[in-house]
Amino acid sequence: MYESRIATGDLRVAAVEGFPPEINTLAACNLAGHSFLRAAWYAARAPHRGRTLLVQRQADGALLAAIPTVAFGPAIGRARKVPGSYWPLRSPLIAPDCDVFELAHGLDHCAARCLGGVWRVGPVRGDDPAIRLLVAAAQLANWTVLGRPAGTSWVIDLDAARAAGWPRASTARKLRAAWRKLEEIGTPRWRYVRGAQWDTGTLEAMGRIEAQSWIARRTNGSGAKFMTPALRALWSHALTDPVLADMLCATILMLDDRPVAFSFDLDNGPVQYGIAGSYVQDLRHLSIGKLANYRAIEDAIADGQSVMDMGVGDTGYKEQMGAVAAYDMTDLLFVRSRSAAHVLAQAWGEIWPPSAGTEAFKPHEMAGG
Repeated sequence: MYESRIATGDLRVAAVEGFPPEINTLAACNLAGHSFLRAAWYAARAPHRGRTLLVQRQADGALLAAIPTVAFGPAIGRARKVPGSYWPLRSPLIAPDCDVFELAHGLDHCAARCLGGVWRVGPVRGDDPAIRLLVAAAQLANWTVLGRPAGTSWVIDLDAARAAGWPRASTARKLRAAWRKLEEIGTPRWRYVRGAQWDTGTLEAMGRIEAQSWIARRTNGSGAKFMTPALRALWSHALTDPVLADMLCATILMLDDRPVAFSFDLDNGPVQYGIAGSYVQDLRHLSIGKLANYRAIEDAIADGQSVMDMGVGDTGYKEQMGAVAAYDMTDLLFVRSRSAAHVLAQAWGEIWPPSAGTEAFKPHEMAGG
């Protein structure tokens, strides 16, 4: 670790090897409200290769920001990225009371060399207040920010669904009919996993479903979450954190002793994120994937949650379930060299203009010098 105080003496900025416990402190209260962004969430893909930039107030010791990164791309490029267990949820942590000038100090500090000359954040919500603050602060600290679209996320308003009665009567009839067809060939039942119930066997069961699904048969498997030992190891690491284990849940449809479909979700207060779902191909005609998806949403409604965030892509079945386009995702690069930024923009995306109100400021002016 190396650290030093900025000119004003108001902040302490440090580059720390690994994923320190300060991350969990900020996860409990951060501007974006993402309480799952814990050390184990970031470390899951690269538990021994991380570095974290920490920004802290000197006077009261309050943590203001944590930006964990790991290396990505060719080693010669020395680029880094904010990691995460699930790709649309890879954001740094910023305290609710951190202001743009404090964060800019941290990003202009010599300790920020731990981020490399190029670092990636995303894909992330384009309307996330923490991301907006990060972009404005980085621009004040003379980083050039590049962005490219990363799709649109679809959500279901669970409060409205609860009030209206969900699912619709016609859909409920179809789901009951699908269940009766399953009963004709075996004994269907639901298995729920959360918290201390997580084990290796559960991850392997979901991996077997993916291995018998369209993901394995029609794609290169890049969309799978559990199909290989390496993928399961990622989630096993995240689940070593009991807080994350309680937030992550699986709804698994069993036919006799065979797992045939699942929905894998993350509960974050009033929001449930749909991380993954799959079903075995040989029973697809029995609507087993639909049964699992609807069961997960029914449970979320019963638990009092307000939003089901279904992520990007596969809009057809999401619309059928009542989801609507809610917000755009963006994928960001922060580049120290302006000339390098102009080169990278040709492949990555446009250079973002300065954030409103930041054009006139320079880091040395913010330091009071």
